[in-house]
Amino acid sequence: MRIRTIEDYHEAYKDSIEDPKTFWAAIAQEFRWKKPWTKVLDWSFDDYNVKWFRNGKLNITENCLDRHAENKPNHPALIWEPNDPEDEPEIITYKVLLDRVCRFANVLKKHGVTKGDRVCIYMPMIPELAVAVLACARIGAIHSVIFGGFSAQSISDRINDSQCELVVTTDGAVRGAKNIPMKETVDDALVACPSVKKVIVATHTRTPVSMIKGRDYWWESEVKHVEAECPAEEMDSEDPLFILYTSGSTGKPKGVVHTCGGYMVFTSYTFENVFQYHPGDVFFCTADVGWITGHSYLVYGPLLSGAITVMFEGIPTYPDAGRLWDIVDRHKVNILYTAPTAIRSLMGFGLEYLEGKDLSSLKVLGSVGEPINEEAWHWYNDHIGKGKCPIVDTWWQTETGGIMISPLAGITKTKPSYATLPLPGVQLELVDENGSTIEGNGVNGNLCITYPWPSIIRTTWGDHERCKSTYFSTYPGKYFTGDGCMRDEDGYYRITGRVDDVLNVSGHRIGTAEVENAINSHTGVVESAVVGYPHDVKGQGVHAFVICEEPQDEDSMMKRDILMTVSRIIGPIAKPDKIQIVSGLPKTRSGKIMRRILRKIAEGEYNNLGDTSTLLDPGVVDEIVKGAKEL
Repeated sequence: MRIRTIEDYHEAYKDSIEDPKTFWAAIAQEFRWKKPWTKVLDWSFDDYNVKWFRNGKLNITENCLDRHAENKPNHPALIWEPNDPEDEPEIITYKVLLDRVCRFANVLKKHGVTKGDRVCIYMPMIPELAVAVLACARIGAIHSVIFGGFSAQSISDRINDSQCELVVTTDGAVRGAKNIPMKETVDDALVACPSVKKVIVATHTRTPVSMIKGRDYWWESEVKHVEAECPAEEMDSEDPLFILYTSGSTGKPKGVVHTCGGYMVFTSYTFENVFQYHPGDVFFCTADVGWITGHSYLVYGPLLSGAITVMFEGIPTYPDAGRLWDIVDRHKVNILYTAPTAIRSLMGFGLEYLEGKDLSSLKVLGSVGEPINEEAWHWYNDHIGKGKCPIVDTWWQTETGGIMISPLAGITKTKPSYATLPLPGVQLELVDENGSTIEGNGVNGNLCITYPWPSIIRTTWGDHERCKSTYFSTYPGKYFTGDGCMRDEDGYYRITGRVDDVLNVSGHRIGTAEVENAINSHTGVVESAVVGYPHDVKGQGVHAFVICEEPQDEDSMMKRDILMTVSRIIGPIAKPDKIQIVSGLPKTRSGKIMRRILRKIAEGEYNNLGDTSTLLDPGVVDEIVKGAKEL
């Protein structure tokens, strides 16, 4: 299962392509199964249907918890770092985590939750969130985690789509200096959610809340009245494990469904190999469990591998921009996995917040959420890794369940801004707009995947046709990622941005990431996003949204300087037609810029922006619209 050298990688990749079923079966054998599978794989991308490890029976929590609690009961599983640095961190061992999960699983059962029922979890980044997730998996309930910053409307939309019967939340949350009224928001959401029968509320901030008799129950009271033993429900490999909602261009969120067996095998395999995890390493993923990165590489992947995983309640800039480095220092973190947007934000605060922080424990750095630009890559490499820590720039999606293209730490030779090579079992293909395969190296195309991997999306909840049309209709017989990609002369892959964000300016195809990197290299620019809009002469014009270090006048020299920079780095053809100075960009919590919103603003479709509920700060959209109208 472990790749140690580049030769190992090439051999594993060759085996995984020539005989995928034998390759994945050998890896799956390393887990605890209640009954063996009868067939490794059934699949069709034409009439979309994929099933891995047919008829195999298991429970993912026995592999996350029981086997480690038996072999190393006092080994740390979870280190919780609270929002306030003055508060004590909490270290939870595998034995204690198993006990807590079993107790809460019994609470769920007591309140009528059974196998196949959907449970909504709306919580801050506290240990109870991980416990609730695993407790659902323990009894075969399907968890639907909703990011703790979402509005009541967003919660009710998701609850109603999946018909959740129980909600788990807290009285309140703290995030940096903000207090967030979690229970109050849930109460507002449930006005329009007739399927919900019970609400379990964990005490966290001691915020006064309304508790409705017969519906609302305190977590702390409930766990006192149940046993700390709960047999793990026998699950079929293809039974749903969780639903995770992503934004859809229609405005209706898509409920991505992942299943028990394949997801377990792929997340564990990719976690151990991409990060080159060794027993005893401290792994710190900064993602919220409300997003796929938190599911796969904060909870499931690390725990499946018996790892020590750090969970952080706060934000990187509270109480100051040295907070992440304090956590690395305090817990002697060996592997740090974070987003380019966080790296760029911390870059902007300068190096003073690194002073006096011991980062010598770091061995591997990771990047996730979007392609990391070269400037941020070098800052991360030079100042955080001190040139000694390989950077794994990972490309994957909610729909893929796990990492698809990435260097393997210390094994793959890296290049700034390149995701490099596919993981074993990931069969990539670049195609042109007609779907014809683009052969060779030194080429650009649309990124497709031609063969299923174990953690591929199985469906979108309640709407399989939407799954088929979204991912398998553009290029029949292939999973279309929606991304453009370059394969360089060495066969390395570089994601160039969403295909619908590739600009066609006067017949020239220009990747938005390329233009953004040029703009971002200009002194005084913090970050940018580029989209196309209809242009009478060029076909497409280029609209750049730019965040600057200092406030700018609309007629400032900064805009002319940016044009000169882009012209010099790429060429005059790539110069933006419009440059709009903004204070922020519409981003999801994972750091992904929602370019479809910017595209509609650039096209003047101000009243048709679709679903903005997944944004970190929806208010930034109003400011951008106002500025666009004044341009």
